[in-house]
Amino acid sequence: MVDSSRLARIKMFVLDMDGTIYLGNQLFPFTKDFLETVRASGRDCCFFTNNSSKNREAYLQKLRGMGIDIEPEKMLISNGVILDWLKIHHPGESCYVVGTPPLLRDFQSAGVQLDDKDPDCVILGFDTTLTYEKLRLACDFIRAGKPVFGVNPDWNCPVEGGFIPDCGSIAALVKASTGVQCEFFGKPSRHALDYMLAHTGCAPQEMAVVGDRLYTDIAVAAGSEVTSILVMSGETTPAMLAESPIQPDLVFEDLAGLADALKAL
Repeated sequence: MVDSSRLARIKMFVLDMDGTIYLGNQLFPFTKDFLETVRASGRDCCFFTNNSSKNREAYLQKLRGMGIDIEPEKMLISNGVILDWLKIHHPGESCYVVGTPPLLRDFQSAGVQLDDKDPDCVILGFDTTLTYEKLRLACDFIRAGKPVFGVNPDWNCPVEGGFIPDCGSIAALVKASTGVQCEFFGKPSRHALDYMLAHTGCAPQEMAVVGDRLYTDIAVAAGSEVTSILVMSGETTPAMLAESPIQPDLVFEDLAGLADALKAL
């Protein structure tokens, strides 16, 4: 049974990407109908990804290639969450960033000085260009007392054929070496939820976070008035849902089911 009163108050759907609107490089057949249903209902949607190995332009290009053309400000990414926070809490400080060239470019575009000699803090991203030397330097800086922050907490990133280690796994390696646990900024951190609310301009009760992962997409809304909507088109299985202490407000098989519920309001 769908809580129609809760669904009716939603003005903005913040959509996860992989496992929610597409899988790998294949757009789900129901995604475009869902987006059109949202528009036709007078509501709006934007996208949020935890994947810190890429930047906004890469995702905008991927969406355009799938026939989805959106305004740049509707593509939210964990890179933006940590950069907004650093501007407020560590203004003017330099960073040693363990990350891909797109992540480094995001830091440079935000005016952050990159420093591999004596940085003020260490940033751990989802680095698909990771080397042992990067890890060595990061751990040396952390042992010297530099604060460390992780862009996103995901253990693994889904790829065609399985999974590859994500930022959370890199941070676990660093913790094993240094004994220091970093603070994370992507979903499910409160930093990410505050970022979504600030960038959409919504009140908490007007926003829904939609995704396929319990420990990121659903957990980010816990303890708030934001609605969490789980779709079963990605990572989560019925058994995982039944056993999880993290429970969504609403559950649908996929975005097609959510679209049907919106049409029925």
